[in-house]
Amino acid sequence: MNPSPAIRKVFQGVAPRQQMFRMFDRHAQRPDRWDGDASPLNAGEWFEIAEVEHDYMFEILPPLWMRGAMFAMREFLTGSVTSVFFALRIDGVIRHFHGYCDLSDEQAVERMRVAIIERESRPVRAMTRQESLEHIWSITADDNRGYAGDRWDEAARGKRTIMLYGDG
Repeated sequence: MNPSPAIRKVFQGVAPRQQMFRMFDRHAQRPDRWDGDASPLNAGEWFEIAEVEHDYMFEILPPLWMRGAMFAMREFLTGSVTSVFFALRIDGVIRHFHGYCDLSDEQAVERMRVAIIERESRPVRAMTRQESLEHIWSITADDNRGYAGDRWDEAARGKRTIMLYGDG
């Protein structure tokens, strides 16, 4: 379950407020959190939020920039990656999204906007396997998910893990 640098949906459905805040730094438990650049880990992740959460985020701080129905947060998550909020008309309905874009890439915001519209306009909204894995990671409680550390085999270190409970 290693993330790819591609644009990717990481939560199925509309994230409620509490989940939205958890999603803002869903990689907080990574072992090298303070060493190195986490931009590739976060850039390209997006999920849907409710209109009220979209408007709330708009009112927190003055945005870094506004372009039509999009705005970027003034505070950066890491490096040149920041939150971008979208209000997009999809199938005749205005829907709201949050995504992490690397603003050092001039086309990143537009590529994400197009990718969200294309993904959410599909006639079949079934999740892909990768989207399902991202969703499972996103909804798992912090105590039950993490990253493979030094105790794991060399090949598994740094990969995301989920703790499962079962009979026996």
